[in-house]
Parts: sequence; C-alpha cells; structure tokens
Amino acid sequence: MPTFGKSREEKRHRRHLRVRKKVTGTPERPRLVVFRSLKHITAQLVDDVSRRTLMTVSSADLESGKKTEKSLEVGKRVAAKAKDAGISKVVFDRAGYKYHGRVKAVADGAREGGLEF
Repeated sequence: MPTFGKSREEKRHRRHLRVRKKVTGTPERPRLVVFRSLKHITAQLVDDVSRRTLMTVSSADLESGKKTEKSLEVGKRVAAKAKDAGISKVVFDRAGYKYHGRVKAVADGAREGGLEF
C-alpha cells in the first residue's frame, strides 16, 4: 500500500492506532503514553477502563538541559508520582514513535524510578 500524500503525523497516528489495538491500561496496570513534540516530551498514565488520565508529567516544567536528559528526568518523575499513587506496574505505549532516543530515555527513567513494564 503506497503512502503517497500522507504526512509524517498521519503515518505516526496510523502506527499508534495499530499499537493501541493490543495495548490497554487497567486500574492495576495503567498505560504509560509518551508524546513527543519538537521542544518537549510528555508522559501520561492512563486507565483505559474508566477512560481517565491518572497523571501527567512534562518536560516543560523542567529547567534547561538537553532534550534526552529532560526525557530521562520525565521518566523518573512519572515513576515517583506513580509510586506515590501505589502503582508499580505499567504498560508502555510508545504512541507510534520509534523506541529510540527520547522515547527510550523516558522508558529508561521510568525503569530507574522503579516501574515495571
């Protein structure tokens, strides 16, 4: 199937939907969703059963540093907030992005913070 005429964002959205068919978050094991923009990265814990966002952490709240370093810190902060809320296991949702660079840094930071994938 040719992908002519589709923007990069449309292709990423299609990949995200493909991943979302298999990955769902529950109250016991919420979905850790990563959104990556050009400047910032955001991580959310989502309970798909009750359709609620449990918490959000963004790199917009952080001071200066390289984007990958900020992403690692976002992962650590989301893990700390999840631990405070009594959550220790999550399902990782890369949202159609490659598991590489900043997305991988968020996952590594969350693992360092004590979350299990």
